[in-house]
Amino acid sequence: MPKREIVMSPVARDALVVLGQQIRVARIERSWTVGELADRALSSPPTIRAIETGAPGTSIGTVFQVAFLVGVPLFNTESRAELARLRREGASTLALLPERVRHRDEQLDDRF
Repeated sequence: MPKREIVMSPVARDALVVLGQQIRVARIERSWTVGELADRALSSPPTIRAIETGAPGTSIGTVFQVAFLVGVPLFNTESRAELARLRREGASTLALLPERVRHRDEQLDDRF
């Protein structure tokens, strides 16, 4: 069965490429080979190469794990404590929102 092409916006594509570049730079600065990073990430060299080239399709968890291993900061923070604070803040915000969004049957007239 052929793989489906992943269609992405230019912004998402650029974000993947930039993150991959940052991961590659950090890996090289640590003098790690692709194989060494793959071993540390419990992954494979082709997966690491795909991440570093910005190829879509790798699970976000794997990408984040690889970024963490080489020291690339996620969400503009290098601190685990700050990332945990952001997680708690997000959970607090989500707790205030409804669990689902329901579409209204009637059309709203939003012309003022």
